[in-house]
Amino acid sequence: MKVIGLIALKNPVAFDRYRSQVGQTIAQYGGTVVFRGARTDWFWNDLACAAFDACVEIDFPTREDAQKWANSPEYAALLAVRSEAMTLTLFGVQ
Repeated sequence: MKVIGLIALKNPVAFDRYRSQVGQTIAQYGGTVVFRGARTDWFWNDLACAAFDACVEIDFPTREDAQKWANSPEYAALLAVRSEAMTLTLFGVQ
């Protein structure tokens, strides 16, 4: 299952802290970060998506693995720094 994150940065220092730790939690649940990148262009926005600065694509073997990671105590330990670092929309696609 792919998990896509849309990221609106709030604090670059906190974002670096978050990013340096989140990969370990993802790997623990079988996931890998496939892509990270900055948003460069808007082509269409018919859904009126809020502005975001960057995106991430994470791949998990199964939907259950993705859910376990998202609800894990390891990831929960990063929520405070995540809130300081960014506003995040995170969703799964198959």
